[in-house]
Amino acid sequence: MSTGTTTAGGGAGNRPPGAVPGKGLRAGILDLGDSVMLGLASTAPVYSLAATLGLIAAVNGNYTALVLVLGFIPVLFIAYAFRELNSAMPDCGTTFIWARNAFGPWAGWLGGWGVALAGIVVLANLAQVAGQYLWLLVGDGSLAENSLLVTATGVMFIAFMTLVNYRGIRLGEHVQRVLTYVQYISLGIFAVAIIFRIAGGASTSATAIQPFDIEWFNPAGAFADPGAVVHGSLLALFIYWGWDTCLAVNEETENPSTTPGRGAVISAFVLVAIYVSMALLVMMYATVGSEGIGLGNSENQSDVFLAMKDVVLGPWGWLIVVAVLASVLSSTQTTILPTARGTLSMGVHGALPPKFGAVHARNQTPGFSTQVMGAAAVVYYVAMSFLSENLLSDSISSISLFIAFYYALTGFACVWYFRRTLRNSARNLWFRAILPLIGAVLLTAAFFVSAAQMWDPAYGDSQIFGVGGAFVSGVVLLALGVVLAVVCRFLPSTRNYFLGRQQVSASQ
Repeated sequence: MSTGTTTAGGGAGNRPPGAVPGKGLRAGILDLGDSVMLGLASTAPVYSLAATLGLIAAVNGNYTALVLVLGFIPVLFIAYAFRELNSAMPDCGTTFIWARNAFGPWAGWLGGWGVALAGIVVLANLAQVAGQYLWLLVGDGSLAENSLLVTATGVMFIAFMTLVNYRGIRLGEHVQRVLTYVQYISLGIFAVAIIFRIAGGASTSATAIQPFDIEWFNPAGAFADPGAVVHGSLLALFIYWGWDTCLAVNEETENPSTTPGRGAVISAFVLVAIYVSMALLVMMYATVGSEGIGLGNSENQSDVFLAMKDVVLGPWGWLIVVAVLASVLSSTQTTILPTARGTLSMGVHGALPPKFGAVHARNQTPGFSTQVMGAAAVVYYVAMSFLSENLLSDSISSISLFIAFYYALTGFACVWYFRRTLRNSARNLWFRAILPLIGAVLLTAAFFVSAAQMWDPAYGDSQIFGVGGAFVSGVVLLALGVVLAVVCRFLPSTRNYFLGRQQVSASQ
């Protein structure tokens, strides 16, 4: 039954540890395999590699694979924080509800805003890429340069995936499974083709195959240029983001207090294995040189797979285009999932108007929240596309700020929420305090380093009043969350949330 009229707070503070607050979502529909699949799909691994590998290699050279591992460390530590907090509070609001219970209503609201903001902005990026890659498959690919056609296609994809999520979690899971198979089978064929070419000693016209060297994993060599390592690690943060989707569907997963957390950690490890192994194969075959298909070639940095497809796969090069398209479509669907469920939880707990807490009676999905998130993504994408494509690109770059913000907040919330249990066991100390705290501190540093880099007017493709467009758009969007929180503080339907007139779970 729809719980759109659930009273804010819903007695959350009275439920036993690990119990799931009933919101009307379809409980127990997903298992561990589904959870891991959602975590992997949300990161758009094929697209993330294609779009980021060249950028990292340009500044880190042969140490690219090591940098991918280093960038994974804070993400893994925060994954443990998500797992521990989910075990105590398996609420689909994730960072929102955890930060609220740890630090109070304002921190919770801004945490929820960070999750929603990252999702809305990245949907614009995914829509743009999906539109381009679809038309790359048609004719000579020149239609991909038609901005109006690409924008219209991107809007269509967002609308379609919003409808899929609106219709039900099981339909979404079936669509996700098909897209996941397509992208991983295509990526697998691409990887096997590279292996055969390396084994056969076939070199390209501009580069020669380089054998694997253990020196590529030597930290001393990599940190000869610490600035490059920091820059590469910040880029890596973006390609790992998304595994937390499996936590946002915790209330629809079997054993909600344990399965989603395991899915998050497993998907994080699988991701780093995929990224590092593919990076090594591409580095060995294409090298990090600045000629031909080399990763250091600036003409290839926007998509290294697109540059390599014909050399590696010949007439079957379209397969890697299909893989990237499936990857971004898959991520489009799974990005709407957590944003809609986050605002659903905020509506149920009184942080947003009650309408956001409504669950569709038949579909058992966050009906209103799903529609709002899809519409917000379309409006943002269209507005930025027509305002300035350069500003759209730079606003997408600012996503690292939003990710670092809410991931770090989650890490700090874990430490504070479980502070009274840390002496109970060595396990509690490590997984509820030390590792989450290290992850949170590293991501806080990443936030400020990224902000400092984005301040430079030479950063990205636009500048506003002599400041980098990425910095301005990132700060403005984060500040908008503060403004909206103040508005909600005085709205009759949400002010009780900020006044603390609802019970909050005590630390376990």
